[in-house]
Amino acid sequence: MNNPINCIVNNITPAKQYIENLTTIIQLCHQHCANSNSAIQEAFTDLDIEFALEDLPKLLDLIRLSSDRIQDISVSLRNFSRSDSTSKIAVNLHDGLDSTLIILGHRLKAVGSHPAIKILKTYGDLPEVECYPGPLNQVFMNILANAIDAIEDAAPSTPQIQIQTLIVDNTAIIQISDNGNGIPASIQSQLFDPLFTTKPVGKGTGLGLSIARQIVEDQHGGKLRVVTELHQGTLFEICLPIRLP
Repeated sequence: MNNPINCIVNNITPAKQYIENLTTIIQLCHQHCANSNSAIQEAFTDLDIEFALEDLPKLLDLIRLSSDRIQDISVSLRNFSRSDSTSKIAVNLHDGLDSTLIILGHRLKAVGSHPAIKILKTYGDLPEVECYPGPLNQVFMNILANAIDAIEDAAPSTPQIQIQTLIVDNTAIIQISDNGNGIPASIQSQLFDPLFTTKPVGKGTGLGLSIARQIVEDQHGGKLRVVTELHQGTLFEICLPIRLP
């Protein structure tokens, strides 16, 4: 995928230069020939050349913007799944969070009467954390996707997700909170049970949080906990040792 995208990106700049040169020539032809040649004048009018010359650079800018977006997604996908569960390495957790947000970017945009979901990031000065990046990124994906679901259901006037990272006693802490409706106390004890879900049939399997806890606690020796109150939103806290035991 990267090869054709790079081809597009690398050729936009010379294409813009060629178009600027052609625009200059077309404008000169129009100035010097239009009055004496009715066919040229008619073609300029019928084809709306002035609008085309004005709009073409904008189209190229849009192509560049879209190509850059695809490149960002490609890099994010590579970062998201770059390591399998058998290899532990030291990584920057912020890269994993940012990659996950880019992949989920389409769900953060405004849709109809629902405003865009604002992401508030407060990243601390975390050292690289020894972990299994692929599975850990899946934890970020599950929790952030659940936060988006909660906000979509609650439809607050100013939807937002806050992500904060900090280090306490050689433990990296990642807090992800939303301003959705929160979770009723009657089901909070079931949140991490396999196959338990509050979502309608076809929207969730009920495995996301159960797997997330296994990854954080069993695989990384960390702790995953939830703080939630009805109508007050939900906060998930991931605690990870800087070095795996």
